[in-house]
Amino acid sequence: MTTNKHEADQRTTVGVPSDAELASSLTGPLGVEFRSEYATVNGLRLHYVAGGQGKPLVLLPGWPQTWWEYHKVMPALAAAGRRVIAVDLPGMGSSDKPATGYDKKTMASVIHALIGALGYDQVDLAGHDVGAQVAFSFAANHPLATGKVAMLDVLHPDASLYQIPMLPPPGSPFFPWWFAFNQVADLPEQLLAGRAHLLVDWVFDHFLLDQNAVSAQDRAVYARAYDTAEAIRGGSGWYQTFGQDIVDLGAYGKVAAPILGMVSNLGDGMFAAQMQATLPAQASDVRVVVVPNAGHYFVEEAPQAVIEEFNRFFV
Repeated sequence: MTTNKHEADQRTTVGVPSDAELASSLTGPLGVEFRSEYATVNGLRLHYVAGGQGKPLVLLPGWPQTWWEYHKVMPALAAAGRRVIAVDLPGMGSSDKPATGYDKKTMASVIHALIGALGYDQVDLAGHDVGAQVAFSFAANHPLATGKVAMLDVLHPDASLYQIPMLPPPGSPFFPWWFAFNQVADLPEQLLAGRAHLLVDWVFDHFLLDQNAVSAQDRAVYARAYDTAEAIRGGSGWYQTFGQDIVDLGAYGKVAAPILGMVSNLGDGMFAAQMQATLPAQASDVRVVVVPNAGHYFVEEAPQAVIEEFNRFFV
């Protein structure tokens, strides 16, 4: 029996565990259990996975991932006496994928509404990649609801993004081609619908030092989450709103909440140098930590380092 290319591409997502199954698979010290839940806020149905008891710590993932990005650290963080809540952002995973509203200020307002719906006045937040941008915007726009913030490897969009060259200079250690690719209307979903695993594999193949840190099943979880045109369009929306994000940043004062910057040594130290130079100008209480021997996806590649830094910072 012959299988066409589209069917072959889709096979990577067949048999992938559901969010509920993935949540129940998380085990750790003290028998903490996690559950897959939904809440409707600001007209959007958001998916999140939560477990543990204590002060809430909200985890916001990045592109092209879902809440599952944090699965290696969630049990230990909960066992330390926290209510750990990993959220699929608008446009991500099992959360709704609206036509608009992907600027980070609007996304932060959705997360703010979610924590209110969950019964909290104030939370700590950690975000990676796009999640870090939303976490910073949350702190800037909802200071009374913000405890402490961890930003992992990515800063809030600023005008330096306009200086990224269309073609990389010879010898450039890092070239974020997807920043431009995701600006293109309609084409990314036509190219990637049903074959998101090609994108998922590329980013992990290039931005992990240890290829085993994100398993075949992990990649299949992310590929399924981005395999539809609607999901690809949602992810692109986070990039297409960078212009508005840059305008919004210009209106923010210094963030008062303590910020932990955790950064990889990707791009021959370019990410680390940028975070060390930029964050102190944007927030008044900043500590930057470089994660050694790990790439951009260090939540999965160096989970113990993340657990230890979070347990020191979120007290």
